[in-house]
This record gives sequence, structure tokens and C-alpha cells, in this order.
Amino acid sequence: MPAGERPGLVQVRPGPKQRSPLAYDVIIIGAGMSGLAAGIRLAYFDKKVCIVEKHHQIGGLNSFYRLDGRRFDVGLHALTNFVPKGVKNTPLPKLLRQLRIPRDELDLHEQNVSQIRFPHARLRFSNDIALLTGDIADLFPRQVDGFRRLVNDLRTYDDIHHTAEPRSTRKVLTDYIRDPTLVDMLLCPVMYYGSAEENDMDFARFSIIFRSIFCEGLARPRLGVRRIIRSLVRRYRACGGDLRMRCGVIRLNIERERVAGVALESGEAIEAPIVLSSAGYFETMGLCSDSSAHPEPDRPGRLSFMESINILDTKPAELGHDTTIMFFNDAASFAYERSRGLIDDRSGVICCPNNFEGHKDMSEGIIRFTSLANYDRWTALPQDEYAAAKKQCHAQVVERALRFLPDFRDRVVYTDVFTPRTVKQYTGRLGGAVYGATRKRWDGRTRLKNLFICGTDQGYLGIIGALLSGITMANLHVLSDE
Repeated sequence: MPAGERPGLVQVRPGPKQRSPLAYDVIIIGAGMSGLAAGIRLAYFDKKVCIVEKHHQIGGLNSFYRLDGRRFDVGLHALTNFVPKGVKNTPLPKLLRQLRIPRDELDLHEQNVSQIRFPHARLRFSNDIALLTGDIADLFPRQVDGFRRLVNDLRTYDDIHHTAEPRSTRKVLTDYIRDPTLVDMLLCPVMYYGSAEENDMDFARFSIIFRSIFCEGLARPRLGVRRIIRSLVRRYRACGGDLRMRCGVIRLNIERERVAGVALESGEAIEAPIVLSSAGYFETMGLCSDSSAHPEPDRPGRLSFMESINILDTKPAELGHDTTIMFFNDAASFAYERSRGLIDDRSGVICCPNNFEGHKDMSEGIIRFTSLANYDRWTALPQDEYAAAKKQCHAQVVERALRFLPDFRDRVVYTDVFTPRTVKQYTGRLGGAVYGATRKRWDGRTRLKNLFICGTDQGYLGIIGALLSGITMANLHVLSDE
């Protein structure tokens, strides 16, 4: 979010200044999707919950902001894991049931048709995997049987019990698919929508994201992410949950391998028997009063992105572009890694929210670009060079994208760009790492007996994954003894 923005539709005043010790059953750090979901779940069971958020806006990595009278989504291209009404035992209906949210309240609309574009190949996909399978059969006829076998195996793959050592997705995929181009084409959307690792990923993680995109599907709320945030906040507050904004944590006081108290920027200290954090693993452990005595063997993630949003005076479909989301690679081989320069424009994501079903009557056209970026290079820029660099990099991305889009430049009426610096400023993520640490804590446990991780660094990604993470950690570490 650019400097000078104001909160969106959800505005929550800071809570009262005075709190008695042990006032809460659970303290949750961060009012993102996972924190709110955990808070709602716990409040339903009469737990006294306090969510503390250091910023003025709710949503974390999936939020929204106002700028010059317009509202912009942060993070949300699409909501994954979409399934039609009546389908059960998949993530979307499970979380709606546990959060007691009527499906219609989210006002979800399916994608039209999306694409994976490489220099000499194009694959289409929709919320029916038959379209992707058919295109693979046409373009890679010798690989389609292996692809069908992969899909069948992934539908029943147990990625919940993560006791085995991580497995290389690239290595596993060679058991199914021999063509390296097809392997890269399948990895491109999965990596852009959830990989914290460079050029490869753990197969358990791949299976989760692959199913969420290709076996289930993509959708978007008509009003964007604020529709979801508004629903979550309303439920949490209706259950008596305490939501305290602009109330950052400065220290977790550690005694006898437990969090004994949470010190806030306001000067208060609050306590609870259990603390859940959605702030990120490294970010959370860095708050511990004994952190210097417990150096971390791992390093934070280093993958970040630049996003640019273009508002048009027409709809993309009226210019001849009706693809919902395009994952593209315009190089001889696909490299998913931190860029050497400010950005790497050789691959990326092009999202057109207007091209979701039911979105064609949106008042303005929107085209969003996502590119790999380098946090260190962006933060090294002097402030007087930062704005010019954003403008230059945006022009570079647009020039590349015109290989896949009709020329829309003379229809642009407004542009906003945010960078890894923006991500760090408004989420606190070290290195602007959108997908967090490379090693996930699937059970949410830390070295402290009453401190647990939910959200991105627990392991589930995207809006649905974040919501499920909060629910799962609340069930596992708080409600399992009920």
C-alpha cells in the first residue's frame, strides 16, 4: 500500500488501555485471514480471545486499500479451492461450515478461462480439469496418460501428515511426465501462487496448490477481498472477540520455555495461556525476549514480488482479451527465483478481474501484473529514486506483457505500483517474502510450549489456505482438549 493511504471499509478503533493479567484464554498476533479465522473458531467455543494488529488495516497479506477514491485489493488475484454448491469434503465447504458462514455471503464468481503461456506452447484451464487435460492431449500427446495418472494420485495424496522428509517436486514429476516444457508449464502457476522455494518445492506443498488451482478451481468475490474481510470481522466481533488495531507487539516475555506475557507498543502487557501468531515464524521468534540465546538454523524466505495495477476506461474483453488469469514465461527456460535486478520480467502473472463470471459490469477495467522482485535492491534505493524506479519497472513489465495482450496503454486512466518495500512496511514480512519461510511448521509448533504458528509459515497458502490454517491450529492446540 502506498504512503498516504487510508483504511478501507473495515475500521476498528484500538481497544481499551487497561487489561488485567490473564484476561484472555488466547492471544492472536495479526489480524490477517488466519488470525481472524482462528479467533472466530475459538470465540464460538466461548474462549476469551484478543487479536492484536500493529497496522490500521485488517487482512495482512490479503487486504485492500483506498487511493485517490479507488479501492485496490492487495494479494488477491483469485480465491482458490472453488467448488460448486453441493460438493463436500473439500477445503471451501469445510471452512465455511466451521466458521458458520453461508456460502452466498461471499458472492463468489468463477473464472472464465485462464492460460499458461510459454514461447511455443499454450495451455488453457478452467474450473473443469477436462479443458487442461484436452489441451495437454493435443500439445503433448505422449504425456497425457502420465498427466492423468498424476491427477488421480494427487486427488488421494495425504499431504496432511507431514512426517516424511521433503521431496523434490521436479524429481517426483519425472515419474509421470518426461517432457521438461510440460513440467515447467505445470509448475509455473503453482509456484507463483504459493512457492517459497526457488526453482523447486516440496511435493506435499505442490499437491496442495495443484489441487486448489486445477482440480478445484478459481473464483473471486464480486467486491473483492473486502467482502471476505467484512464477513470475518462481523462474526468475530459478534462473538465478543477483542480486536485491537494499531496495537503492535514489541516483545514476547519468555519464562521457563513459555510465553509468560505479551508486551505491546502501547506500554501494556497482556497475558494468556496460549499465543497463536500469524506474523510469520522468523518474525515471531524475533520478538522473543530470549531470541539471542536461540539462534535459528534456517533463514527467512527471499522471494518477493512487484505488483502493478492498471485502471482502464474500458474492459479488457472489449479490447479482445477475455482470459481471466495468464501465467506466462517468455524465456527459453522457466526460472522461479529472486531476480538479480529490481525485477525479472521474463515471467509473471497477468490478472483481469473483469473476466471472472459476473464481473463484466464492474465500473472500470482492471489489469494486474505480478513480477518476481529483489527486496535488497528495492530497499537500497534512495527515496528520491524510488518513484522513478517503480515507473521504469512498470513500463518494462507492460512492454513484456504486450507480447500476450492487446495494446491497452492509451486506455489507462490510473496506475498504482507496490514493491517488496511495500510488503515489508505493511506486513512486517522479513525481506518482503510474501510466501514466508521455505521450511513450514505443519503442526504449528515452536520451541516454546504455548506459542504456535498459523498462516503462511504454518504451511497453507492463499485465502482459503490461510483460513484453514487458523481453524486447524485453533482446533489442534486449543480446542482438542475440550
